[in-house]
Amino acid sequence: MVSKTLEFIFDFGSPNAYLALKVLSPILERTGAQLKITPALLGGIFKATGNKPPFVQYAEAPAKMAYERLEMMRFISKHCLSAFKMNPHFPINTLTIMRGAMVAEDEGQLLPYVETVLRAMWEDGLKMDDPEVIATFLSANGFDGPALLARTQEDGIKAKLVANTENAVARGVFGIPSFFVGDELFFGKERLGQVEEALAG
Repeated sequence: MVSKTLEFIFDFGSPNAYLALKVLSPILERTGAQLKITPALLGGIFKATGNKPPFVQYAEAPAKMAYERLEMMRFISKHCLSAFKMNPHFPINTLTIMRGAMVAEDEGQLLPYVETVLRAMWEDGLKMDDPEVIATFLSANGFDGPALLARTQEDGIKAKLVANTENAVARGVFGIPSFFVGDELFFGKERLGQVEEALAG
């Protein structure tokens, strides 16, 4: 029996995670699947698997890096994602906002939090590794910024994010965005067609 849950292994630091999430709703509607977002630290995944971000991996292959940018622009154009822009502070240390995701999950607000912080990262271009910027933005968008930031220092919140990251690596994840349909792994926004096929059975 095909699983009707689409699990999204997620970190705010990936622009492709933003782009992928923006196009998931129609896939979920067509397949009747439910979305499960699993926050996991991309830096931890890279360290554990020996993987590197594209801007490092292809630093000595400019044609490959240029093609990566071209592919991204094609995706943006195809799906009319004109609000997207590269964050001028990229790469950003996402540890605090990822711990914030664990807090939001604990409080039953994960999806609204993810959507809100993704906007800060990939539309508004904010420096989302600055605690003052984070708190101000969250407070202006329906969250108690200082209270949420305070909870990111709780040992249980920290431990759960570490556990999510280690579990993702143990399941074969090497980068983000990654998706699971049942036990089957799909990597990258370019695989969303395959994801939909797996969900539809």
